[in-house]
Amino acid sequence: MPYRRLPKTDAARLKVLKTVLENNDIYTVRNRVVDWSVLNKCRPAYDRLLTAMEQYKVRIVAQKRAGAKIETLHRNALMYVSHFLQVLLLAVERGEIKRSCLGLYGLEEDNISLPQLKSSETLITVGEKVVEGEKQRLKRGGLPIFNPAIGKVATHLDIFREAYRDHRKKMEITEKALANIQALRPEIDDTILELWNQIEAHYADLPPETRFNACRKLGVIYYYRRHEPHIY
Repeated sequence: MPYRRLPKTDAARLKVLKTVLENNDIYTVRNRVVDWSVLNKCRPAYDRLLTAMEQYKVRIVAQKRAGAKIETLHRNALMYVSHFLQVLLLAVERGEIKRSCLGLYGLEEDNISLPQLKSSETLITVGEKVVEGEKQRLKRGGLPIFNPAIGKVATHLDIFREAYRDHRKKMEITEKALANIQALRPEIDDTILELWNQIEAHYADLPPETRFNACRKLGVIYYYRRHEPHIY
């Protein structure tokens, strides 16, 4: 005997509601299958879920576009910041820049290895300290580092930072759009459950082969257990 199970996906929820809304037989006065109180819940439930899903799709597309763009900007910023740090540390080893100046860049005087720059947050934090440190050293009369110049480092870092922040905002908006869908699911599932209960109750006295077919036409979803014959 097949068993009933509520939809597991939002697309399936929409399909169930749409099946009922587009079935004219369910609205006949003489052969009322579902109460108006339930039918009146279906249209707004369908519209709210459809709107929420469309908004989520738009947010996902915008997020993916921003994500594809940010990869190149991240690579450029990482290259300029790391190259500048390499030149700085080599200058310290050669004695051209005092080791005590490393503190200006947020670096330890007794550790001349490159800091880890794997994450975007770390890259931005370290990059900002590097740019500010070079400015402070130049104010004290130090000679500027070239190849790369700090101006190029700052430019690529600024471009990446703005793109990264924009990407984070788009991610937050996408998460809110998904949360809106998730918040709708319990109410919609309750509506579908109430809807299916009335549909099945209406056809309860019919033979199984007729009853299941009639319920399926109105969107009720049935499943068979493993190895169970598909009779109805």
